[in-house]
Amino acid sequence: MSCAYLKEKKGRIVLDIIFIAVFAVCFFLMGAGLYLVWYPAAICAVIFVLYILWDYYRFTKKHKLLQKVYHHIDETADYLPTAKSPLEADYQQLLRAVLASYKDRLKHSNEKLAGNKEYITLWAHQIKTPLTALELMAGELCGANVDEKKKELAGRLFEVEQYVDMSLQYMRLDTLTADLILREYHLFTIVKQAVKYFARIFIAKRISLRMDETDVVVATDQKWLLFVLKQILSNALKYTKEGSILVYMHADKASVLVIEDTGIGIAAEDLPRIFERGYTGCNGRIQEKSTGIGLYLSKLVLERLGHGIAISSKEGSGTKVEIMLGRDCVSLGS
Repeated sequence: MSCAYLKEKKGRIVLDIIFIAVFAVCFFLMGAGLYLVWYPAAICAVIFVLYILWDYYRFTKKHKLLQKVYHHIDETADYLPTAKSPLEADYQQLLRAVLASYKDRLKHSNEKLAGNKEYITLWAHQIKTPLTALELMAGELCGANVDEKKKELAGRLFEVEQYVDMSLQYMRLDTLTADLILREYHLFTIVKQAVKYFARIFIAKRISLRMDETDVVVATDQKWLLFVLKQILSNALKYTKEGSILVYMHADKASVLVIEDTGIGIAAEDLPRIFERGYTGCNGRIQEKSTGIGLYLSKLVLERLGHGIAISSKEGSGTKVEIMLGRDCVSLGS
């Protein structure tokens, strides 16, 4: 510790010794006796040594306090010694700013990690159902009603594919902005891809599709908009037992795509929260197939694309989803 102190204070110590020497030499050159030279020089030397001892005590005390700060890094701002100079105050202010920034980033990372953990846990729970069913059906394929079992097996495999696809898109959210490729696309070309993906479900559930196709071009990212359309259609099919699903452009708003179903609808108390992550609502609890992630992801993706989404519904009377595609959406037929 003493070596560290001497190394830090060596400039000041050397300067003080020079001052004492200059004082003594000046007295000697002025013809003062040796006694008059060395006596005040000795007094100055004693005062200098006392000051060094006192300053060394302060140095070691501050060093111990800083070591305490080092071992309680999360409480650094509370343990910092009182600043003795404007420069020390500047360093402390800088340290507090760095610590605050570190805590903010740590909080954000922890929240993100907790969200990912919650989703992966939920996803793993959801994926168990179709996997267990697949395992059971695989052992029964040799019996009667093989064709019916094959259809059910295909349906379960389709469920697995949907859950896996959703989990992959969820994990890619951090790189969504860098992953975007904005170009002009024929909107209904993307819509047709989404509808074709669910063709088997439409047929199996005997739900009719009415699609009023128009020559609309939109500036968007095809892959991510297709993901959103799949989520909307998946929900429509999941909560529609019979009837139809309609896909069309809004009559009064040229840039709004509407997907409407005749399903069970959404309870009024659930509507304000349907875009919250993990919120399943009454329908999700009844169906026991909802993760509460699809609409959350859809809204987030659409916002990154510069689009918007609004949902209106009445319990027992179906649901209408409006996707606002923005000013860049134009009709070639107009």
